[in-house]
Amino acid sequence: MPAAPEVASGMTGSQMRVPDFFIVGHPKSGTTALYEMLREHPQIFMPGLKETRFFAHELHPGLDFNTHPETLEEYLALFGPARPEQLAGEASPSYLRSQLAAARIAELQPDARIIAILREPASFLRSLHLELVQDRVEMEVDFGRALAADRLRPGLEQIDGKFARGGRRYSADRVQYVEQLRRYHEVFPSERVLVLIYDDFRADNAGTVRHVLSFLGVDDSSPIEAAEANPSVRVRSVRAYRMLHALALGEGAGWGALKRATTAVTPARPRRDGVRTLRRRVLLGQPRDADEQLMFELQRGFKGEVEALSAYLDRDLVSLWGYDRLA
Repeated sequence: MPAAPEVASGMTGSQMRVPDFFIVGHPKSGTTALYEMLREHPQIFMPGLKETRFFAHELHPGLDFNTHPETLEEYLALFGPARPEQLAGEASPSYLRSQLAAARIAELQPDARIIAILREPASFLRSLHLELVQDRVEMEVDFGRALAADRLRPGLEQIDGKFARGGRRYSADRVQYVEQLRRYHEVFPSERVLVLIYDDFRADNAGTVRHVLSFLGVDDSSPIEAAEANPSVRVRSVRAYRMLHALALGEGAGWGALKRATTAVTPARPRRDGVRTLRRRVLLGQPRDADEQLMFELQRGFKGEVEALSAYLDRDLVSLWGYDRLA
């Protein structure tokens, strides 16, 4: 299990730039699109590494520290290019799920502003499943069978006072929204925590971003170009998809020789473009319609959480997300 990041290391904000705001999640809820839109604003700096995951190492065993920061110094160096007049921020969707990230962020930056985006729980898990298949983490393309298999995996476990991720991919702690928000409200005043609803962001990208800019205290009058990043897609064939990925990386027996032969006769850029085209047109497609009965059963199980969240946020999410129509 990766060690928890050392926050209190004697390093101060006067020595290195500390982020001013954090997009803490959820994944598959518009965080990537929001990140892309905010980083275009001249008064905002966000590093090229979208998910630093620095405050949630415990949820990412095996994290590659060649590409992600391991130490506080490495983390803060990501914000070094920010100009003095800019706000610095980052986006790591696992921070909302993490039981430790809120306190760690508050320790480093007690004046931080926090942005969370919440999505209807059943559709969130279904979209997460599609992404895990695309990322070659999940082999089962059928959502229902993937959920059934997931229930047999061990859950989140605590080791020496620290949490380590188990094998569960769709565990209940992912959608315990009230508990997740409370962790941030316990360490930050309510006026510094902005909770967005995915449906609002989908319906009005620009309006939601202007709301975020106002929350951050920067100019919200400049033109905003709507963005949709990281859309959900369906992998048509997991086996073919993985074979293409192995070919692109030269992995596995025989693939190295095949890749060298392909490289010898095909220039680099057309080769990359060809792989992307094959991925997009042949191996990926629009998601199929959700299994209505499965989604109904999931929503029935999540109804209590949605009712609690509606009360917590003082907003009728029961009606917005269709939970009032459950038999």
